[in-house]
Amino acid sequence: MLSDKLNTVDYHWFLVCTKPGHETELCALIEREKGKIRNILEVYCPTHTKVYVRRGDNEQRRPFFDGYVFVLATQGALAEFLRDNDSGAYIWYNRKRTPDEKAVACIIPESQIRAFRDYNENYADKVIVLERSYTDYAFNAKTDEPNEIVRVVDGPLAGCEGYICRFHKKKGLVFRVQGIMPGSWLTVTYPNASDLHVVRLHNAEGDRLSIGTEKGRAVDLLVGILQGCGYRERTQPMLYELMEHLAADLSLEALCKYLQKQGEKALADRLAKLTTKEAELLINLARYEHDTPGYVKENWPRITFRPFLTPTSGIEMEEDKNEVELQHKDFTEIIRKVDITEEVYYPSRQEDGKTNTTYYAHIGMREEMGNLVFFANWDDFLYGYFLTAGKANEKLVSGKVQKVRNEITLTETEKLIESFRNYAPTLYKVLTEPDSAVKAVPNFKVGEELLNVFAIQSSAQEKEAAKDQLIKTCVRICKEINTTNHLAVWRRYLRTVWLHN
Repeated sequence: MLSDKLNTVDYHWFLVCTKPGHETELCALIEREKGKIRNILEVYCPTHTKVYVRRGDNEQRRPFFDGYVFVLATQGALAEFLRDNDSGAYIWYNRKRTPDEKAVACIIPESQIRAFRDYNENYADKVIVLERSYTDYAFNAKTDEPNEIVRVVDGPLAGCEGYICRFHKKKGLVFRVQGIMPGSWLTVTYPNASDLHVVRLHNAEGDRLSIGTEKGRAVDLLVGILQGCGYRERTQPMLYELMEHLAADLSLEALCKYLQKQGEKALADRLAKLTTKEAELLINLARYEHDTPGYVKENWPRITFRPFLTPTSGIEMEEDKNEVELQHKDFTEIIRKVDITEEVYYPSRQEDGKTNTTYYAHIGMREEMGNLVFFANWDDFLYGYFLTAGKANEKLVSGKVQKVRNEITLTETEKLIESFRNYAPTLYKVLTEPDSAVKAVPNFKVGEELLNVFAIQSSAQEKEAAKDQLIKTCVRICKEINTTNHLAVWRRYLRTVWLHN
């Protein structure tokens, strides 16, 4: 088949330039005449030609799409029509990249036209165009930490993904929309992100939660290995000894040789099997201990029971098993593999996806008055909750909406309160429903220590169902808190519960 060299058969969307302010006249002219002319099918004129543009702290309303009209036609028919009817309008040609290259008309794909029309008709009057590139908003300029990445769940912006950034004490959603030119993008912000229903996406290249728990994961890794090797009550002093030795000599090989000489063969063999990633965790912690002597002792003054979700099991599991028991002095620890699927985002590629990660849930089991009690360590998280009392507690747990008054329009709207009821419904049910099997228990005695835990009672016959219910409930709470851009304080507490990988 011969190619359509003269553009008399193939239909494409072309960008037509006219004088600013004259685009509606040109549009009306084409609409009026297209029925009489072959090969001109459709014309589209942007409905919003002025937008708010932010420059630093200033916002200005300025022309952004003035003088552009999109026409679906063959090139020959469109060129002929413009020549005969509007001498001031012309088809936009792509810029030549080399002197020998032939200039060609700018052709816009149908998908790009749909995206641009969607933005122009639905978002243009609701968002502010930003002058900096989209990638500039990946990090907080003041703290240098990654900004949260979210996806809008419903409403006109459903499906949009972007960064939550602070502008003038308000949090805005910064995202990209298709620009007017092929291959171009606009960086825009929806000024009040709290109006949107969004979910957080795990930043696969530098989530702040991972950064915040790096040292905690390193300590937990060592604690798990020590307990798995049978050190039990000696775990804590041995942890301090290992860290002091590593801080003095940043060599795992030297540490293993030292342990062999001391008769600690099982521990030396276990440390020799560390993965590169695990070894890097320990060495980074040792470097920090070297620069800040006593850091581990000060921040881990007691070792009673590991956090609920950790990236490593500590004790080695057989390949065909997903659960193992570890005996402590006053309770039995049950360690179970838990696969968690998360939606993730890759900022450098601006792509999202899903990842499945294996974690290890740690729950304790002991007998009380003929029944079994299963418990999970949520100590710091629940400590923060139990400290919240009175009206503050009522608002935190069960607050639903509050009235917000707009001083300009003098109208009131309802806004969801940052409560567990709105953003962590599983936690809300555990804390408020009297018949909830899982309970939040303060000052739960574990050995010589008191911990704040989630716990469930059962008979010996219902042991497996109770274990499943406690683990599933705690995992749901973790995921709910981690996937909302609200409850930021409670996500920080969550780092002590879920040592996010």
